[in-house]
Amino acid sequence: MQPDEVFLPRAVHIYDGARTDALDLEQIGGFVRSILPTASVVVKSDVIELAIERLSGSEKEQRLDELAHALAMARVHNVAAQEETDSVSYGEVDYERRRMLNSESKAFGILYDGHKLNAMYADLVPEDQLDIENAHIIFTNQLFGTWDENDCRYHARVAVYSYPSVISTSGIVEAPARPRDFYLKRQLGVDPLSLKEEFRGRVIDHDDPRLTDAMKGYVAQALFYHMTGDPFCQNKTCRLYNAHWQEELIQAQLTGDDFCPEHAAFLSQVVGS
Repeated sequence: MQPDEVFLPRAVHIYDGARTDALDLEQIGGFVRSILPTASVVVKSDVIELAIERLSGSEKEQRLDELAHALAMARVHNVAAQEETDSVSYGEVDYERRRMLNSESKAFGILYDGHKLNAMYADLVPEDQLDIENAHIIFTNQLFGTWDENDCRYHARVAVYSYPSVISTSGIVEAPARPRDFYLKRQLGVDPLSLKEEFRGRVIDHDDPRLTDAMKGYVAQALFYHMTGDPFCQNKTCRLYNAHWQEELIQAQLTGDDFCPEHAAFLSQVVGS
C-alpha cells in the first residue's frame, strides 16, 4: 500500500475509561511505541475525569450536568429507528451523572450512538491537541453502535475511528457475532452458564485475560485511520482485518504476526519499524 499522504502523529494519547483490570494500557502503550517509535505515547486516566478535575465548585457541577445530559441524549432506545429527541428523563441524566462519578461503574445494558458519543468525547480533548500531530484513542466500557443504512438499524461496534477514536471493551464482546451453533443452542434453551463454558476460547468475554492482546489490533486500526484514512485490511491474519465474527477476531488478533506483509512493509517504509 502507498497512500498519497501519510500523517504520522507526533504524540499518541491513550485514555483509560474501560474500568477493567483485564486491559493493560501500559502494554498497549508499548505496542504503539513498537509501531510508531518516533511518537510520544502517553497513557492517561479517563478523558471525562481529566476534563472535570481541572474545574471546581459550580463550574464543575455545571460541566457534570452538561456531560450527563449529552450522554443521556446519546442513548439508543430503539435499534430499528433513528430517533432525534430534545428531551431526556431526569432518571437517565441522574444515572449518567452517578456513573461518571463512580470509577467502578460499568454501563452494561445501554447502547449509545457511537457518533454522538465520539462528538462528546472530542469536546473534552484540549483544543491545542486537536490537530493532525496528535492521535487520541479513548477506551470506554460503554457499548455503542452506528446506524446502518443498508438494513436500517443500529449495529453494535467495537470502535468508531475519527478524531478522536473511541474503542469499547463491551463492544469487542457484543459486536462481533459468536459462532452460529452458539445461537442455535441458545434458541434451544441451553443454560447460559453452560454455553459460556462450552464456547470459552472461541469468543472474547468480559474481563477476558486475552483482552489486551485483542485490543492491540483496534488500536492499530485507529492509528492507520489517523495516518492514512484507511484502518482496514482484507487479510484475515492481519491485525487490521475488520472482523465480523468472534472467531475471525481471534484469528486476526491472537494468532500469527501483527501485520500482513503489505502493512508491515508500509510501516517499515514510513516509520522504520
